[in-house]
Amino acid sequence: MTGHAFSRMGRRGVVPRCIVALLWCAAVAGGAPLLPASPPAHPLAVSGDSYLDARASVAAPALLDALRRIHRAVPGFSRQTGLPCSTCHYQFPQLTPFGRLFKLNGYTMSGLATIAGGDSSRPSLKLPPIPTVSTMVVASLAHTSKVLPEAQNNTTLFPEQASVFLGGEITPRMGAFVQFTYAAPDGAIGIDNVDVRYANHTSWFDKDLLLGATLHNNPTVQDVWNTVPAWTFPFMSASVMPSPIASTLVDGTLGQQVLGLGGYALWDNLLYAEFTAYRSAQQGTAAPLDSGSQSVISNFIPYGRVALQNAFGDTYLMVGGFGFLGARVYPKGVTGPTDRYTTLGADAQMEHKLNAGGAMLIGRTSYIHEAQTLDATFAAAEAQNPTADVETFRVNVSYLPNVHWSGTLGWFSTMGSSDVVRYPAEDFIGSRTGKPNTDGAIAELTWNAWENTRLGLQYTAFTRFNGAGDAYDVAGGRRAADNNTLYLYTWLAF
Repeated sequence: MTGHAFSRMGRRGVVPRCIVALLWCAAVAGGAPLLPASPPAHPLAVSGDSYLDARASVAAPALLDALRRIHRAVPGFSRQTGLPCSTCHYQFPQLTPFGRLFKLNGYTMSGLATIAGGDSSRPSLKLPPIPTVSTMVVASLAHTSKVLPEAQNNTTLFPEQASVFLGGEITPRMGAFVQFTYAAPDGAIGIDNVDVRYANHTSWFDKDLLLGATLHNNPTVQDVWNTVPAWTFPFMSASVMPSPIASTLVDGTLGQQVLGLGGYALWDNLLYAEFTAYRSAQQGTAAPLDSGSQSVISNFIPYGRVALQNAFGDTYLMVGGFGFLGARVYPKGVTGPTDRYTTLGADAQMEHKLNAGGAMLIGRTSYIHEAQTLDATFAAAEAQNPTADVETFRVNVSYLPNVHWSGTLGWFSTMGSSDVVRYPAEDFIGSRTGKPNTDGAIAELTWNAWENTRLGLQYTAFTRFNGAGDAYDVAGGRRAADNNTLYLYTWLAF
């Protein structure tokens, strides 16, 4: 499988990782009212503890404890009954512990009075009185060190992407977000990320057990950590930057082309486990899928995720693993041999509070190894070897002195088996060596004038591209460093 190494969210563009930020910042149905310690003056305000007690039937003790801590710390409402972005995010889309719990609880915590149906013993409707709609717009300027022949440099895009989000609480235990996106490279509007959740609580060994179900269309978009492909750094990158030739199956290849139904559990806010099954649900293709279809899943792809998390004073640590537990894909058609993929990843995330002012140091890393058995591709003479592998490694560290500034340094690497058929020696975008190996570093500085506006400056530097540092292609003799890209963007959510 080939793909843009930085396009984590599928075909609709490279910047939709702010969907949860938008949902929680702009859709007020997605949050509990956070009240000052003294009685507030707002006529709609109620006692914070009374509100929390009223929600006790649907919120876990761990979640209630988190709410009470925030209730004491946050001075008042945001948009009367919602949450400020900084409650759920250090800076979007980097989730706080509360933000992770909010997502796992199905986006259902709400401070809005609802339109009710039925009676109190058996309600038939609890509907928010206003539609929860939010919007995102991105404009950008990208400069490549050496432009491709006969192409223009200093590319400006307005918008590079524009999205509309519908989301929030549907019922007391069910919530969703749905994203529609206009992406400049496509020049069209289409469905983007979708995540519908149901969550409830019980106990196991006298500890809280959160049980949930998720229906979504992009593998790893359901995750709550910034280590998996859908949410990893860089959270935004230039759509015009030259793309490395290879990526793993979980790295955005199936985004918006599958339907995943999964179940998850969080025990004692300590141990997380998930199992999801994916089936092809392709967009822009006539149904049913037939002999003319491409990249069709045979039966379903099983996906697993485990994570262990804990806080040690001012330090939070998560270690986990994820992956496709054996994927069978028809490269073309829906019969005959398939290509098989086993994609296994390990990840870790560390968050450390540096001072009482809230300065944070956040570190993230992941390693993914994919073993490929290319029965169909090899039989069609589209691969040199019947077996191959691709592996990726990412590590990055962010320093956030406050809600306005952040700086991040990261390293990325992709390596794989040599194959002159799959990785041909094409000019400028191919591989002279037949190898997909690509390495580089990313530095980014962002300024958030407000919690929902951002100005970012990012530089991506390649040390190796498609198998070599110098003359990685054929006729052009292009260097990896020629693809270095400076990216300036503005990100507005409202």
